[in-house]
Amino acid sequence: MLVQCAYLELCEPTLAQAADLLAQQGATHITVVPMFLGTGKHAREDLPVLVEQLRLRHTSVHFAVQGAIGEDNRMTALMAEIACDTSATTPSL
Repeated sequence: MLVQCAYLELCEPTLAQAADLLAQQGATHITVVPMFLGTGKHAREDLPVLVEQLRLRHTSVHFAVQGAIGEDNRMTALMAEIACDTSATTPSL
């Protein structure tokens, strides 16, 4: 399994750069996991357009897109556990 981090804006590698690298390394299936807490504009509007461009660019690669990671019940439970952790220390502001 190959894993590559990518960014939609402001940083590199971009999603296109990451997909290019994975395809060059022989990936035939790429799953995009949006690391967003919710399904906002990027996940709802920008990401589908970018993935469609990747599908046209890499016709031999299957692209799948998961939901925003923050909407996964496992992540929600983990965030609730962290929020309720009374042993956590708070830095002085």
